[in-house]
Amino acid sequence: MDQMKSEVRDGMQIDWDAPITADDGVVLRADVFRPLGEGRYPVILSYGPYAKGLHFEAGYKLNWARLVQAAPEVLEGSSNKYQNWELVDPEKWVPDGYVCVRVDSRGAGRSPGVLDCWSPREARDFYDCIEWAGTQPWSNGKVGINGISYYAMNQWQVAALKPPHLTALCIWEGASDYYRELSRHGGILCDFLGSWYDRQVLSVQHGVGDRGARNPVTGETIAGPETLTEDELKKNREDLSGEALRRPLLDDYYRARIPDFSKIEVPLLSAANWGGQGLHPRGNYEGYLRAGSREKWLEVHGDTHFTHFYSDYGAALQKRFFGHFLKGENTGWNRQPPVSINVRRPGEHFTLRAENEWPLARTQWTKYYLDPAQRVLGTGEPAAKTTIAYPTAGDGVNFLTPPMKDELEITGPVAVKLWVSSDTTDADLFIALRVFDPAGKEVVFIGSNDPRTPVALGWLRASHRKLDPAQSLPYRPIHTHDEKMPLTPGVPVELDIEVWPTSIVVPPGYRLGLSVRGRDYEYDGTDLSLPNAAYPMKGVGPFTHTHPEDRPQAIFGGTNTLHFAPGTMPYVLLPVIPSTS
Repeated sequence: MDQMKSEVRDGMQIDWDAPITADDGVVLRADVFRPLGEGRYPVILSYGPYAKGLHFEAGYKLNWARLVQAAPEVLEGSSNKYQNWELVDPEKWVPDGYVCVRVDSRGAGRSPGVLDCWSPREARDFYDCIEWAGTQPWSNGKVGINGISYYAMNQWQVAALKPPHLTALCIWEGASDYYRELSRHGGILCDFLGSWYDRQVLSVQHGVGDRGARNPVTGETIAGPETLTEDELKKNREDLSGEALRRPLLDDYYRARIPDFSKIEVPLLSAANWGGQGLHPRGNYEGYLRAGSREKWLEVHGDTHFTHFYSDYGAALQKRFFGHFLKGENTGWNRQPPVSINVRRPGEHFTLRAENEWPLARTQWTKYYLDPAQRVLGTGEPAAKTTIAYPTAGDGVNFLTPPMKDELEITGPVAVKLWVSSDTTDADLFIALRVFDPAGKEVVFIGSNDPRTPVALGWLRASHRKLDPAQSLPYRPIHTHDEKMPLTPGVPVELDIEVWPTSIVVPPGYRLGLSVRGRDYEYDGTDLSLPNAAYPMKGVGPFTHTHPEDRPQAIFGGTNTLHFAPGTMPYVLLPVIPSTS
């Protein structure tokens, strides 16, 4: 039975539940928002599991409140009835001559089937949706993909399949490595995957039906139309968090979910967030660098995960990009610098700056050594031979620079070199790069998923220390994660730890700090306890690492020791950007 209904609302022709038949016969459902009357227009497409009919404000109350406070312009020129989490507002795109297509992914929302996030099956479905959209009578044959997070992450995958009608990609805060960025940070299981899956995906799994929410515009169930039993729902989904727990090494399961970036050819706008530690920003930098696209751009901003996607700044950027590639308009995009970064300062102050490459060619890669005697960071290499032991359940060991005499800019990837032993056969290392004001109070920043994040974070399980020599660089170590190399208790091993890229200008009188810990960073140990928050906010948001099966107390609950000796002195390699003044 055809579920599709068409109507005119708010100056748009809307097709609800338009059918898209995948190559195996499963019928996916899409909502199509297009200009009135006849005509062929470029398409802005999205495919994902968050239910195309779930109203943003109803489904994500806290985030909507934070968005309208940070970017009140979202309330202008739109009824906001069609706002959907992490997607463009059709009321702001259709009047500009675009068709907006939202597809519920297989097994989610109003699309039937087995739910298997980021799988090769999903990528093939996405391919079929692009080709469907590119050949409809209202389409000009040019399809662009746009969206945040999930709707960005799967763009890497489908673009590598080269659908013929795919014309441009806007990947806004989208991880690209299913193992290193989503499932396991440095080999350590991240709690996010399980909590996210239960909270944001299973709540709108196809078949929740009458037990779930309804589309406020159509009145239809957003995860229907059928209502299945709990047993039926369970049979229709894969166990994502269970797979990640059972698979500590990077095997074929993960490889099938990591794209071949060299096969991506269409124009790419990759937009990252400095405050996204724990999920997305690494993918935006790595995807930008690795994509085979001849025409590609990197943009980096701050604030929440969603603010600048919807703000005038971000919407204008997206429309200049898509206007150029989907419409052939003179939007000024031909003058867009290859890299555009909002350089960050304490107090949430940003300065937009054009660059030619990433990392910046003028970077002065500078080693700041960890001095065990004074617990300071400095460019002079100490000569001490000593050790510092710390309990993994505590706050670790902190090293601080002296107060800055002059402004210091750090923009780019960061790496840490340590020699570490454990009183057991393994150790988890948690690294935090931090800034402190002249009074000694830590300066934190609005992160994509937590309002109090440090400057940068890094992680590594010592048994996963094996490097990939073909891909690693001094400032960006990459680990193979293909075998475990247990520790001998008390015997130090050399560790190269990747710290995700960042930007901070440290003012005179402020200090830069490095923390080496045995557990997740916390700002002050308290939960900010925001109303309607879906998880505690202590400094890393939902990106914690506490699973008792992955981090058993007997192995990871003891004492780690940092080792210092001439010629093997620990350091952090910082991307110092020289002042132009």
